[in-house]
Amino acid sequence: MHPCWRIWNCAATILALVAWPSQSRATSCTTQGELQPQDRDALTSIGGRLATAAAGQDYGTLQAALLPAEAAEWSGIHDSVELGGPLMKGGRVRLRNIYLLDSSTLAAPGDTQFFCSNASGSLTVTMNMRALPPGRYAVVLADAAGAELAGQLGIVLAWDATGAPPAWKLAGLSVRQGSFDGHDGVWYWSRARELMKADQPVTNNWPAWFSYEAARYLLLPFDFISSPNLEKLSQEQAQIKNSPQDAFPYTLQDGDRTWKIDAVRLDASLRQADLAVVYESTGVTDSAAVRTEAGAVLSALLKAQPGLRSSFHGLWAVAMKDGKRTPEIELPMAQIP
Repeated sequence: MHPCWRIWNCAATILALVAWPSQSRATSCTTQGELQPQDRDALTSIGGRLATAAAGQDYGTLQAALLPAEAAEWSGIHDSVELGGPLMKGGRVRLRNIYLLDSSTLAAPGDTQFFCSNASGSLTVTMNMRALPPGRYAVVLADAAGAELAGQLGIVLAWDATGAPPAWKLAGLSVRQGSFDGHDGVWYWSRARELMKADQPVTNNWPAWFSYEAARYLLLPFDFISSPNLEKLSQEQAQIKNSPQDAFPYTLQDGDRTWKIDAVRLDASLRQADLAVVYESTGVTDSAAVRTEAGAVLSALLKAQPGLRSSFHGLWAVAMKDGKRTPEIELPMAQIP
């Protein structure tokens, strides 16, 4: 599950992870260890307060801290916090990292890149934000230590200079689990490496590919952040030949029928490591027929990619016909023949 709400352009994630080459020269990022004491104290205070409020579903505190420009989006923020509540349940909020971002010298909103390096320059975290207005921002990452689902929280703050008094305000929020069935991102990364070794030469290893996807999903609450570790993960993943990334549309022969699969992606909707399978339906509408068709498609996929069965919890069947999507069906692996 990835409940989030946008800063200005949040769709599936708050901001997109892409490279923005031109405007980064007019920006700066200060990491937590390099912050001035007054900035560190202020961001730790507001970040900790809002993280605790999100974990405790204290909507009054969150709404009071909302950036005025985001007032119309409160219902979405409320829903994200509500959906994310179970991910933080039972945990103790602990701040992980704070980054201070400055784009105040930009002339206009634009796609903006920040390079956040430690004092020695040996570690650089990159943040890529889309359509960012000029200003000062902060990114606060927090964890719910001890929570069953290892919830992690990302908060984006914006400096509101027009306030009385001026203050840091809530501009974006993301809640994401940090584990599937007790396994964190590092475990899935190790699992992906094991699967690659077991499938030498590395060809057609879908379980390894999606294990890398699970690892990436679980390591950070935001998708607009890149780190040396994530870059290394991506480099390893890119070594997989005939990966799902290059497979679609994927044709499956199932007796006298042929199924066409347009996409397979990681899906954490049920807080489990599932895969969503988007396929082209024959157009059946009866609920029993829809379920039968879905089962046939998922069964055919597992026969073609048997390693997926032992590596993931279940599959979602997402039927498409003439651009329209039917209700989705999730089946645990044990229920797929």
